[in-house]
Amino acid sequence: MEIQQTVNSAKQATGRFFKRLFLGILILLLLAFAITYLSTQFAYSEGDRAGVVSKLSKKGYVIKTYEGELNVGAQGQVGNMVNNTWAFTVAENDENIAKLIEDAVTSGKRVKLHYEQRYMKFSWMGDTEYFVTKVEPAQ
Repeated sequence: MEIQQTVNSAKQATGRFFKRLFLGILILLLLAFAITYLSTQFAYSEGDRAGVVSKLSKKGYVIKTYEGELNVGAQGQVGNMVNNTWAFTVAENDENIAKLIEDAVTSGKRVKLHYEQRYMKFSWMGDTEYFVTKVEPAQ
């Protein structure tokens, strides 16, 4: 009888240990996911770049993003012109911004792109860390 009680007590203690272990691991995983997700949503830098959009394409297997290049002009001396392109990403849900950039590609006019540089991103969020949030005609 005493042996049976000892065995039952050991089983209960082991069960409690594994429940607590599972709960602790689950809480740590949820916390890690929340921190990672939040770090992909906040920008640590933002600014504007102006130039002529030279390329915009929709890329991705399942989650599509718009990837583009902005020719921000020449650098150097007049006789030594070097193209300076800047790669950017437009999120899939920003269809209006993508449409404005497509119009800029076809018209060839200069635009000013307002962007946010994200601290971290997942691979399916785009190729670059620069996400365009606003498009304006450049003067």
